[in-house]
Amino acid sequence: MTDEEKLQANANLAIETLSPLSDVSPFGYNRASVAWVEGYIERRRARANLAPDARHQLAQVLGSFLGECITRCYGGTRRRDEHGWAVHFDDSNAAYPLNKVQKQFDNGVDGGDSILSFFDSVGPLFHRREKPWWKFW
Repeated sequence: MTDEEKLQANANLAIETLSPLSDVSPFGYNRASVAWVEGYIERRRARANLAPDARHQLAQVLGSFLGECITRCYGGTRRRDEHGWAVHFDDSNAAYPLNKVQKQFDNGVDGGDSILSFFDSVGPLFHRREKPWWKFW
């Protein structure tokens, strides 16, 4: 299985596992599901019995889900670069959903790491962008 196939399998696993637990209908690759997953991460963070390895694995699965949400809602292509797996919109603009989910696990929403805010910012920052953001200033 290629790395991209693993990312897709992880995203599908998140849908299959979390859909029955959520109150989102339909649970899928959409903003409402990202919002629910953000709360899920916060609830999991509050549990002291989540081992570091399990936490990392869960972050990888949920990061794959977030990446798939981004590509389906905003476009872009998944590829690895020097910072890890990302959704690239062009050679100058990319979002790193696996890293962001890990940061929310590490710092929490109150610590400034919200996957929903991240998801919401991707569209305006990168979607249909004709030139890099810094060239607008």
